[in-house]
Amino acid sequence: MNVSDKYRSNWESYWSETSDEAGEAIWDCDPALSAEPYSALLLPHADPARTIVDLGCGNGTQTRYLATRFARALGVDLSHAAVAHARRATRDDAVEFQQLDLTDSAAVSALHERLGDVNVFMRAVIHQSEPAARPAVAAAVAELIGTEGRAFVVELTSGSRDVLKRAATQEGGPGPKLQRVFHHGLKPADADDTEIPRLLGEAGLKVLAEGETTLPQTEYLTDGTRIDLPAHWFVLAGAR
Repeated sequence: MNVSDKYRSNWESYWSETSDEAGEAIWDCDPALSAEPYSALLLPHADPARTIVDLGCGNGTQTRYLATRFARALGVDLSHAAVAHARRATRDDAVEFQQLDLTDSAAVSALHERLGDVNVFMRAVIHQSEPAARPAVAAAVAELIGTEGRAFVVELTSGSRDVLKRAATQEGGPGPKLQRVFHHGLKPADADDTEIPRLLGEAGLKVLAEGETTLPQTEYLTDGTRIDLPAHWFVLAGAR
């Protein structure tokens, strides 16, 4: 299946109304808080000579860091506007970006045919995808890594809902960055904790390592606490 027109439109409008300023998207944190420590978890299991594909790359902040740890990096996103942001901000020939719907199995297969088995980096994509589309997103990870690549997948857990509720109901209401997420109809932390590992398993992915973490955001509560969303990470291999 492909994503709904409404879902596609929500993301397109979000990125179209986002400036090129670093950190304006609430999840656009410094790579030192995201891609850097996550790469350290992936690299013991992955061949850095392989290309790494950043699924749901947004404006490419994490993709550009990944290019310093792997031979090449490709960022893909459903939103054309996000890809345009990423291209404007990138001057490194080892990084490229393209629009891709992860639920379009033919397009995902074509990318795998072009690149061969790759490593994958996916940060918080399944949990906010439409429920019917989530199996296809997990299947895209499996398709791209094949038998030789490895994947790092990190997704929000149910505990993040409590943090988001606190941020939304604090005195003065949610901050402007979180307000924009709600305004555009995006739904963070929408998947149950048991759903993510089930979907990964059903896609034929094998868990090599896993653990708890947080996804640091670029907005703060009124008391000065940074919004850090509880999450769970997986390093994954394909079926052999």
